[in-house]
Amino acid sequence: MQNIKIHDKIFEPFIPFEEIDAAIGRMAAKINRDLADETPLFLVILNGSFMFAADLFKKVNMNCEITFIKLASYSGTQSTENVKELIGFDESYKDRHVVIVEDIIDSGITLEQVLNNLKKQEAASVRIATLLFKPAAFKKDYPIDYIGLEIPNDFIVGYGLDYNKQGRNYKDIYKIIE
Repeated sequence: MQNIKIHDKIFEPFIPFEEIDAAIGRMAAKINRDLADETPLFLVILNGSFMFAADLFKKVNMNCEITFIKLASYSGTQSTENVKELIGFDESYKDRHVVIVEDIIDSGITLEQVLNNLKKQEAASVRIATLLFKPAAFKKDYPIDYIGLEIPNDFIVGYGLDYNKQGRNYKDIYKIIE
């Protein structure tokens, strides 16, 4: 893996795909065990989660469904802490067992909005699966059920994550060089 340049920033290799894939396998095994008797609905938060969701979904061995919402909270390398709903909740979640699929949880603000919406809709249960978790940046107080990898509070790209709409296509994850 070599450094990459996206727009005006340089990024160095951080997490190889093999490590990402192993983390997803561990998460899928827990989900398969925990929800074996249910038919969960996987609620994927776009855009960043699309690669993670596809790989996770291939490893889930039960009857299940998948749906998508699109939220935005980043501008450049910083969270705006203002969550915009671009593609919203378009079906009923009442009495459903929902697994929220998120690419990365840092402050937790985006996910809090999703949790509040699912609570209003009376989901039977809600679990959270995130590929990446930044504990140093987390500002909220709700449980995260499935964490792939804990990482420091660095800005990263690749494997679905972007910098100003570019960089999602890399299979590995890269971190910014300041």
